[in-house]
Amino acid sequence: MASRSTDRREPVTRGTGNAIERQAKLRLAYALNQVLEARRLSQAAAAKVLGVTQPKVSALRHYKLAGFSVERLMNLLTALDQDVEIVIRQKPRSRKAGRISVVAA
Repeated sequence: MASRSTDRREPVTRGTGNAIERQAKLRLAYALNQVLEARRLSQAAAAKVLGVTQPKVSALRHYKLAGFSVERLMNLLTALDQDVEIVIRQKPRSRKAGRISVVAA
């Protein structure tokens, strides 16, 4: 009898650009959550400041980001008096492809 792990092996496929977008959303959400925690805002108070509903703040706090675009997350950060900076620069010759990264200070 074969083990369960060898019976059903599915091929592993490389992710699409969605992984890059997901990473950007996670970093922005992390920055948002850090600011909300530092300010000790309840979800209801955060909702008022951000101009969203409390369930949206709950989703954000739990990193359920399907209803948020990168742009919307950046706008929420600016609503919390945070600057969002996008930097575009030439990639180093030593790297084959360009990359997208989001850095929160």
